[in-house]
Amino acid sequence: MTEQTRPPFLRRKLGAKLRRLREQAGLTIEEAAPRLDKTKSALHRMETGETKADVHFVRSLMDIYDHYDPDLVKEARKALKPPWFRAFRIKDLGYVDIETEAAQVQECILASIPGLLQTKAYMQALFRDQGRLTESEAASHTEVRLIRQRRLIDEDRPLRLTAVIYEAALHREFGDCDVMSKQLRHLVRMSQLSTVTLQVLPLRSGARCALEGAFILVGFPDPEDPELLYVEYASGSMHIENPREVQEARIVFDQLRTDALSPAGSVALIERLITELYGP
Repeated sequence: MTEQTRPPFLRRKLGAKLRRLREQAGLTIEEAAPRLDKTKSALHRMETGETKADVHFVRSLMDIYDHYDPDLVKEARKALKPPWFRAFRIKDLGYVDIETEAAQVQECILASIPGLLQTKAYMQALFRDQGRLTESEAASHTEVRLIRQRRLIDEDRPLRLTAVIYEAALHREFGDCDVMSKQLRHLVRMSQLSTVTLQVLPLRSGARCALEGAFILVGFPDPEDPELLYVEYASGSMHIENPREVQEARIVFDQLRTDALSPAGSVALIERLITELYGP
């Protein structure tokens, strides 16, 4: 299922919990649906997050399933709210929807700096060079990305980032020399955050990274929410929940971290590039 067709994360999370409650109550979907005044297909769509489950339905469900959970009502209210990024007139940001609820992001990136570590000027140059967005759309995406970055310093809901960056991305210029110099210096500063682990995969050992391609592993605070694999491709993106595929990506990511420079060695390399490419 692609990000364009996948229901919002909170709706899927709520639906999965409703399904588990039904199963714990010992009811099949055929048995539960008429008791809830729903068709089998309607209940199935709620359990997959394809359609919304409102508060009244959730309360009725708890009565039928004989299971009271006050947090379930809160989750239903939260799932009914539109994603925060919709305020920026952006309809489809499937990855941001996922990242908003995440506790940890582990990213392997080939061609650019990770979005969570980009400066505003670098973002603007990147969107301009890509040429896929209008000026207004680029401004909205830039603002959304800057808001996402705040999670790295949020004391209540911090987001932990582990990024493996192919060294080639540090040489690839978006914008002028001033933009790139400030971007690399920003990387050094961000690497000092307790929530950020930054490692550079040197050009000499980047074959594995280039062959595997860029990908992101996303982990959540709730143990009932499995780790996800997010992959972008030329015409879109998808995220994968299959445990075997996620585990295979985990093995690749761990090997990439082993092949990469240590965090200290990575910072030393970036500082050397700053001096060599843009002066002290």
